[in-house]
Amino acid sequence: MQLHTSVKGEGDPIVFLHTGLQTGETDFQYQSEYLSNYYQVLLPDLRGHGNSFSDDFSDFFEDSAKDLEETLDGHHIDSVHLVGCSLGALVGIFFAQLYPNRVKSLCLSGVLPEKPAKWRYMHRQDVERQRRLLRNEEQVQYFNQLHNTNWREFIYLARDEEWYPFAQTKAVKELQVPILYLTGENNYYEIKGVSIYGECEHVHVAVLPFAGHLVHQDQPELYTSILEQFIKRHT
Repeated sequence: MQLHTSVKGEGDPIVFLHTGLQTGETDFQYQSEYLSNYYQVLLPDLRGHGNSFSDDFSDFFEDSAKDLEETLDGHHIDSVHLVGCSLGALVGIFFAQLYPNRVKSLCLSGVLPEKPAKWRYMHRQDVERQRRLLRNEEQVQYFNQLHNTNWREFIYLARDEEWYPFAQTKAVKELQVPILYLTGENNYYEIKGVSIYGECEHVHVAVLPFAGHLVHQDQPELYTSILEQFIKRHT
């Protein structure tokens, strides 16, 4: 399926892939606004988010990568700089694994490079947070307005303890595309990616201070400065 996509600016194309339960327009706002002065910026809504309606989450990550390929074809774009955080980063990894020739560079953040020993405990905590969200009328109303889809189905998908694609995140270092891995200093498990991925010559890594899982929101200017330097090297 072609994804609902906003497009800004002109030049070498950059695709921003948003985090879970956000949309192309609500995430990466600082980065897309700044970089659209110099590049063509594409902001797709991933399937089941925003205005990209789908009720099929059976193979979410691979289907999302295929959605992105179809979307690029629809915009007559051969290859892109791909930037993603959390859910969007996972989709970006699948896309780069399936279509490496269409990726000029790949910027990742909010990714677990390996399965934590405490994963079962961490997953239970995530599920409980999701249940509290669904009981919060104000948050439910916000997401109802944000998404023209049944966004709850995505939350139900993540209740499966095996939902996270650890095999694919572990294999990131095998990708033969230029990679930038950014992480906040406050996320212990994501920082492990600095040593795991950073041993590869084609992978650049950076730990940003005073930042956590959503490093692009916690440190928008610093994140954007590093990202811009990285993209310029591969344009």
